[in-house]
Amino acid sequence: MSDGKNNLQHRLVEHLKIIYPDKSHIALSRQLIEVMGITDDCVVPGRHENLWDERDTLLITYGDSIVADDEKPLHTLKTFIDQRLQKAINSVHILPFFPYSSDDGFSVMDYLAVNPSLGEWDDISAIANDYKLMADLVINHMSSRSRWFDNFKKRIDPGRDYFFQADPEADLSQVVRPRNSPLLTAVETEDGTHHVWCTFSTDQVDLNFKNPQVLIEFVNIIRHYLDRGVKLFRLDAVAFLWKEVGTPCIHLQETHEVIKLLRTLIEHKTEDAVLITETNVPNRENLTYFGNANEAHIIYNFSLPPLLLYTLVYGDCRHLKTWMMSMPPAQSGTTYLNFIASHDGIGLRPLDGLVDDEHKEQLIATMQSFGGKVTMRKSREGEDKAYELNIALYDALQGTAEQGKDAWQDDRFICAHAIMMALEGIPALYIHSFIATPNDYARVEHTGRNRSINRHIWSVDKLNEALDNPDSHHARIFQRMNELLSIRSRQPAFHPNATQFTLHLGTKVFAFWRQSIKRDQSIFCLYNVTDEPQQINLSDINLISTDDWVDLISGRRYTDLESQMTLMPYQSVWLTNYRAY
Repeated sequence: MSDGKNNLQHRLVEHLKIIYPDKSHIALSRQLIEVMGITDDCVVPGRHENLWDERDTLLITYGDSIVADDEKPLHTLKTFIDQRLQKAINSVHILPFFPYSSDDGFSVMDYLAVNPSLGEWDDISAIANDYKLMADLVINHMSSRSRWFDNFKKRIDPGRDYFFQADPEADLSQVVRPRNSPLLTAVETEDGTHHVWCTFSTDQVDLNFKNPQVLIEFVNIIRHYLDRGVKLFRLDAVAFLWKEVGTPCIHLQETHEVIKLLRTLIEHKTEDAVLITETNVPNRENLTYFGNANEAHIIYNFSLPPLLLYTLVYGDCRHLKTWMMSMPPAQSGTTYLNFIASHDGIGLRPLDGLVDDEHKEQLIATMQSFGGKVTMRKSREGEDKAYELNIALYDALQGTAEQGKDAWQDDRFICAHAIMMALEGIPALYIHSFIATPNDYARVEHTGRNRSINRHIWSVDKLNEALDNPDSHHARIFQRMNELLSIRSRQPAFHPNATQFTLHLGTKVFAFWRQSIKRDQSIFCLYNVTDEPQQINLSDINLISTDDWVDLISGRRYTDLESQMTLMPYQSVWLTNYRAY
């Protein structure tokens, strides 16, 4: 066995001692290596290497967000990206593209198959050949209509012991719940009634990682995805993976260790593969998934969407600044994934400890006045609490809490994205934000689910018509987004790990400074988050007088550094001294 493989086995054994203290660690480590297909000439991963730069931007989309007659949606999607987005993005997150029974793909029936209504594996690989591809590893739960669960009910393998069970008489009061549905579901099997654990719904049965065979199955799934060109793995709902009755059953040590083990395997198999944890929880809890730069490569910045929404709807950036100053710089080899809209709603739990309950309730009321809906969850005390806002981001930013709807919707929407694009981390844009899709009430009525409000399905002909019509707000937003991303991709100071400092210019102008890793570029990012003009003294920004300064967005040059800058409502400025802009 090579030194690299010996080192890998040693590391796996250390993980396994924590996860499965009573198992044969060496035998299990060898099985994991074999299933992953790791050979003696395996990759020896470098420590803390950044696998991204300022050119990285991720598109989030369902496989059938855009459809055409007589064509598989995955083929339609790739054609649209190639023709419309190739210069703006280099990475694509296709939300679950597997056969499923509910939750728009997150109740997976077969992890190793592509939903035939979307296309086939060759369509997935075609996208992976031209873009960095992210796929969901729906690791916490599986469909109640899957073969594994059918075998669970028949009490045969594979599947007999693949799902987590608990005694309904046990004290489960500490369990953290993201949903209002019952935690346990009674299931009739060949040997009687079993009560299976369902964190999210009765159709999404939680897997039992206390059985090492479940871990082995997922390692096999990961290898299959790698073979098909997947490079980014989104670990869906991973915070709930390990359960211990009598605990909150979230963020347990074994959960973190499973993620570390998967990273160890993946980085020895493919040098540029990346793990991303999806943990929609309060900010301090979310940050723990970096580990010591040995767990997730990337974590979602879940506090950003509700904080940025609050900032622009209330014209006040104090909470956003407080949060930003508390965020630790990501270590080399790790970074944040910044987003402000996704297929899910805008989570409210990440506001815990950042915004008080009164202001949260005011934000909820404003979103409801803009046509949004609210999804609830059960608290530990058994109370119903608002869990997420369900609203298309374009409609969420159609006005302010004080004035209601106004004429600044487009500018407010672009300002939100200009902030997100400039922050430390990798920007991720939901396809419906790229094209400013409004609330889809018809889809909500059809599905009966609040989240459908932001999951519109476009006919490609209607979408192209809208994007080719200069009078369409879709075309205006799409052009401005592409322009911003084109500018961003050429700035070393927008490297995901470039230095970032918060600037203090009051509560109405949000501002921060980025500096490139080589220190050859500074960008001062300034944003008016209100519906009124704001004045800034350039001397307050502390620009170097010997440098030439230009706004990358407008092209305006600033030579008198003792003068004032006027920021129009929701105007964004990226002020740089870089000579290659």
